[in-house]
Amino acid sequence: MTRYDERDTMFARMNYEAGSPEYRDYYSRHPELKEVDDELRSKLDLCDVSSLYYDLIEASEIRSNFSLVEDLRPLCEGMPSNNRFRSDSSSFTDLVRRVAHDFGADLVGVAEMKPEFYYSHRGRHREHYGKKITDLLPFGIAFAVEIKKDMIDSAPAMTAMVESSRTYLKAATIGLSISYFIRSLGYSARNHMDGNYLAILPLVAEASGLGVFGRHGLLISDRFGPRIKLGLVTTDMPLKCDQSINVDLESFCGSCGICSTKCPASAIPVNGKEIVNGTRKWRISHELCYSYWRTNGTDCGICIRVCPFSKGIGFSQSM
Repeated sequence: MTRYDERDTMFARMNYEAGSPEYRDYYSRHPELKEVDDELRSKLDLCDVSSLYYDLIEASEIRSNFSLVEDLRPLCEGMPSNNRFRSDSSSFTDLVRRVAHDFGADLVGVAEMKPEFYYSHRGRHREHYGKKITDLLPFGIAFAVEIKKDMIDSAPAMTAMVESSRTYLKAATIGLSISYFIRSLGYSARNHMDGNYLAILPLVAEASGLGVFGRHGLLISDRFGPRIKLGLVTTDMPLKCDQSINVDLESFCGSCGICSTKCPASAIPVNGKEIVNGTRKWRISHELCYSYWRTNGTDCGICIRVCPFSKGIGFSQSM
């Protein structure tokens, strides 16, 4: 599995302004994406006043939450203390789990950070565009916070996006708290949060045992289904890694398919898995998905709402 370039993600591509150096560089290398991306950028912004589900109060909270997240991004990195606390990996892991839960994480797991879990290059923001990612810390503390069912049940209304913004902010503050704590013990720690990721969080979360992927391309946890927002702290603190969950949802998702039939953009495949970037998986059309976001003015969430695992069936009931 080759490392994925963050410049190819939908959110990075939408940041490339016409005529900018990033825009010229990216589309000189990917001319096949220029037309579709230009069209997507011409659509409504999320929370636009003319969007179908616009609500002044909800839009204001969404903007304020993401504004605060943006202000927190520079805090993701920092220098560790010169006084290193010594202990064994089991004790450190127990400590990290307890601290993560105390800070508000609902699920916590630890994974060995394989190189392919990290992006190859940064691309989300102009100041980091094209920078190679070389600081590959060896351990990842993956965690999840619950997306409230009553909020996501309103999807694709703006209410669901309010909850999305809240959980992005919550994951950001939890990750910052964990990383500051680890650095205080003399170890390197890097928080990965919205707009400032160096790694692909769902891959790390799967490896750490938090869940498995479903047809909709989202990580499904046993406790909350896909109603989770992920966070990650990478570190060189010696930790004991968890095992991935030995659950195969291909048969269940293959028979169910409700996320595919209910997707208003037809972005989720009706057919089976195929090889994508060296991995057998369901191929999601990110362009079709994001086009609906920009048409609707919210981040949708219908696939999360209709998924049977969001309603609490658990893995044992799917076998």
